[in-house]
Amino acid sequence: MSYTFDDVIDRKNTNSIKWEPAVLKNLFGEDDLLSMWVADMDFKCPDPVVEALVKRASHGIYGYSDIDDGYYDAIIQWNKRRNDWHLDKSWIVFTPGVVPAVNYLVQAFCKTGDKVIIQNPVYYPFSSAIVNNGATIVLNPLKETDGDYVMDYEDLEEKAKDPRVKLLILCSPHNPVGRVWRKEELERLGEICIANHVLVVADEIHSDLIMSGHKHTPFAGISEAFANNSITCVAPSKTFNLAGLQVSNIIIPNEQLRNEYQIILENNAIRHPNTFGIVALEAAYTKGEPWLEAVLEYIEGNMDYIKTFVDERLPEIKFKKPEGTYLAWLDFRGLGMDQKALESWMQKELKLALDEGYIFGSGGEGFERINAACPRVLLEEALGRIEQGIRNRL
Repeated sequence: MSYTFDDVIDRKNTNSIKWEPAVLKNLFGEDDLLSMWVADMDFKCPDPVVEALVKRASHGIYGYSDIDDGYYDAIIQWNKRRNDWHLDKSWIVFTPGVVPAVNYLVQAFCKTGDKVIIQNPVYYPFSSAIVNNGATIVLNPLKETDGDYVMDYEDLEEKAKDPRVKLLILCSPHNPVGRVWRKEELERLGEICIANHVLVVADEIHSDLIMSGHKHTPFAGISEAFANNSITCVAPSKTFNLAGLQVSNIIIPNEQLRNEYQIILENNAIRHPNTFGIVALEAAYTKGEPWLEAVLEYIEGNMDYIKTFVDERLPEIKFKKPEGTYLAWLDFRGLGMDQKALESWMQKELKLALDEGYIFGSGGEGFERINAACPRVLLEEALGRIEQGIRNRL
């Protein structure tokens, strides 16, 4: 089966938070924006997923549903095939999304005043999950040089010694900077955390979205010790554009940790998955791989397009092609604009809805995150607006 991703699909009047004018007006103050912010794709889901959902919808009854062996087997076989990561069925715990799961994990393993390490600039819902559940953020900033990001292990080791630090949230691959952490990088982080009794929460939701020449390493798959000191968050939502179906899976090999987490789920009345989420996950993991390979090739082509455009026509901007995710992290600091001026310029003059770098925390100021999982014509339009906007400033 061949797939094409060049078709522009009108997503208005579908309750899309990315494209609905009323939503954009509420979020950005403008309703006529070219939208490239929130991380969902502008591509149709794989045909086998659509067909499975249509078949289930035609049944006509959408009562409470539960997970069966086919669901678990789809997850197990997918991770075995894609990452050589061998899961046990008992490790898999359903939640209605990775962001809710991170909140529940803070509730489960932190008391009021405990501390959680994050590696900024990083996915901003981590911060709210920590603060809203009574814990305190500890920053272990990534070190950045000309678009290259690495972990600061000396700083991490010092901060992990604090006995109030209970968790480290690892973003792997990293959103927004696009790093796919190498095994040796993860090993060093994991050893520091074990030595200091810090539990690792690995958000690996982008782990299927890896550019050529790179390989994702599941943190918990490195060793039994790492598996027992970690909790991994995965989902088909980014991989197959299923975010609206609200299905994710939390992998917890350590039985004691798993039991503690499940108590929190019960306290929050998290019991039955979305009926259509179950169907979509199983269809995606068992029949969606050809679509994924095709979409990865297209997204990488988009990243190459951005790189060429920036290098040849936008010398004021810096861009390093990401190793993973479909998110482009562009450095606009060369324009000399403060963060509010840059934000206003993007939205009011260029009519672009992007994710502003500063929302990812310190180290993100002056950057913009662009969702490149879209038809190339939209990317061409966005970059063209940026080019024209810069020329108008000269």
